[in-house]
Amino acid sequence: MSPAAVPDSSATPTSPPPTPSDPFFTIGTRLDGQLGRTGVIHTPHGDIRTPSFVAVGTKATVKAVLPESMKELGAQSLLANAYHLYLQPGPDIVDEAGGLGAFMNWDGPTFTDSGGFQVMSLGVGFKKVLAMEHVGVRSDEVIAAGKERLATVDDDGVTFKSHLDGSRHRFTPEVSMQIQHQLGADIIFAFDELTTLFNTREYQEQSVERTQAWAVRCIAEHEKLTAARTHRPYQALFGVVQGAQYEDLRRRACRGLESLTGETGRGFDGYGIGGALEKDNLGTIVRWCSEELPEHKPRHMLGISEPDDFFVAVENGADTFDCVNPSRVARNAAIYHPDGRFNINTSRFRRDFTPIDENCDCYTCAHYTRAYLHHLFKAKEMLASTLCTIHNERFTVRLVDDIRDSIDAGRFDEFKAETLGRFYAGR
Repeated sequence: MSPAAVPDSSATPTSPPPTPSDPFFTIGTRLDGQLGRTGVIHTPHGDIRTPSFVAVGTKATVKAVLPESMKELGAQSLLANAYHLYLQPGPDIVDEAGGLGAFMNWDGPTFTDSGGFQVMSLGVGFKKVLAMEHVGVRSDEVIAAGKERLATVDDDGVTFKSHLDGSRHRFTPEVSMQIQHQLGADIIFAFDELTTLFNTREYQEQSVERTQAWAVRCIAEHEKLTAARTHRPYQALFGVVQGAQYEDLRRRACRGLESLTGETGRGFDGYGIGGALEKDNLGTIVRWCSEELPEHKPRHMLGISEPDDFFVAVENGADTFDCVNPSRVARNAAIYHPDGRFNINTSRFRRDFTPIDENCDCYTCAHYTRAYLHHLFKAKEMLASTLCTIHNERFTVRLVDDIRDSIDAGRFDEFKAETLGRFYAGR
């Protein structure tokens, strides 16, 4: 299977290619003595006030929740996954529908990731949790011994088997760009190689070099497709910083990506900070990257959603974040609350006729009780996932909005202490 109906990138465009917003990113209030700031990302489908949480709708849907509900709970933008939409329904169908936003009935800004994370994590069998919690480094060949590797990497790209039907596919930087241009999101990411904490230092070095080489190819293909697809708005391209826990590799990766420009003289519009890291080192790694990356371009942190992670990432320079966690844990009865996370399906909530949070303004808290949600999970009713996801997404979106407001108000440190002191008091 390969992306279909992509215009010939070598063809002469019939009209001038779309151009990015100028400026693409404006900086607002700076956090005293730290790298954090507020700002605004300007996209063809609206502005994103930063810091901001980008809710994840992997397959062009936030699981169990209507796009209209996401708008009502305050989500500014949504992110979908290129790997999954490539396999089903196919990027040509999304393109024919008018792009990701039109396809899923979402009129706000959209992101797509490159597919690199899913190609490698599903192929090798590692889970994201290993990158955030595992301590100690061993070879991935040792950990994966006895498992069939569904993905293999070479300098040109990645060959992998579909997790749906076992069919073979190949992603290269050019293919990832072609897919993402068809999906039509406002912000897209360069194709990178995912590594884990199990990879050796030597392999991490090779991966940084490979991701840099792929970034060059992504910029070139992005420029060609932008010129060919004049009927679509400009899509901002973000480079992805790898380097695991190594300061020299992270800084080298940042400098390498920043130095790249295409034939138009334009490089990346922003940057994603990804790859393997331990939770305790999150802030340090974000700081290394923020110190190296250009200040006037936004920085996106891939895959974080816990309250302490938000504060640490923001104060060290991250502007936006995405993660599936608020919806994923909601489907397993885990609820976010200012006093900490708890499971609504435990017996103590059977006769609790209060809302999840009396101070929450989400639809779920306004209309339903803990007892009812407890009942829905025990009865295995689908509505349980819908109502709990609405609350968790609202909690997460509002928390990051409040962080942004605290920076503007000059009380970030006080808000951080109050919020985290309360949320983690019972730990």
